[in-house]
Amino acid sequence: MTTKDHYQTLGVARSATAAEIKKAYRKLARQHHPDLSKASDAHLRMAVVNEANEALSDPERRAAYDEQLNRPPPQPGGARGFRSPGAGFEFFHDGGEGGDGPRSDFFDQIFGRGAGRRGPTAAERGADLTAAIELDLLDAYQGAERSFTLSSPGDPGGPPSTLAVHIPRGIRAGQQIRLAGSGSPGVHGGPPGDLLLAVSFKPDPRWRAEGRNVHQRVLLAPWEAALGATATIRTPGGEAEVTFPAGWQPGRKLRLKDKGLPGAASHPPGHLYLELELALPAAHDEAQRAAYAALAAAFPDYAPRGASVR
Repeated sequence: MTTKDHYQTLGVARSATAAEIKKAYRKLARQHHPDLSKASDAHLRMAVVNEANEALSDPERRAAYDEQLNRPPPQPGGARGFRSPGAGFEFFHDGGEGGDGPRSDFFDQIFGRGAGRRGPTAAERGADLTAAIELDLLDAYQGAERSFTLSSPGDPGGPPSTLAVHIPRGIRAGQQIRLAGSGSPGVHGGPPGDLLLAVSFKPDPRWRAEGRNVHQRVLLAPWEAALGATATIRTPGGEAEVTFPAGWQPGRKLRLKDKGLPGAASHPPGHLYLELELALPAAHDEAQRAAYAALAAAFPDYAPRGASVR
């Protein structure tokens, strides 16, 4: 019986976790699967990878394999094998008929002839992939159809791909958009995985989102801040008529209820918070300078920096 190192085949340590083994198998499957690889011996390479995965992915089989692996090597027997030139893989036949692909007698001796024999047509779903996209906040308010160019969502070594993406109305930063069937290819004809797009919003000087709530800076002229005013302003959801109360104070906000990001499913919409800031116009001519002088004369006791210290 020939003992093969399945850990070496998958490129993992003997202490590898189940998740690490699964990740290594999927990577090799994408590399050597006959539907994806142009190598003439791809089916042989895939058979070796499948055998290693069958031996190590099941806890009981892995325990039995580890036990055999730690025993002293037996006397050379009658196992027949060949090496693919330059491939770095060694393949073995068990000598039986009606098999579904190359596999070693070592595997059959441990697990029984035919154990775990899924065949070349056994389907396995491809892995899900994740990518990040930046959206305009207005897309989340209105919903949109956008195209994104991503670096090979289905093949990390392949060319970039352009994907058409539906942006659902009301999506928030941190949520994901699932593109079914745009992930890694399946194994043995199985369906491909999905592509998950992690959403964030592009920085925008006009507004920012915090969950479903949106914040927007609004500048007030000195007379608006002091006397109050009504004005039409542009918000992410469209134009809105807003009344600013008299007596502005630093840090004051106005809440426009339900004018934040739209609700989705059972989630209510967010609110729009207007952060009011004072804007001072520059005095460019004599009349404007005189207006500021008159303002100062009208408030002789106003001390913005507090009482003077003498």
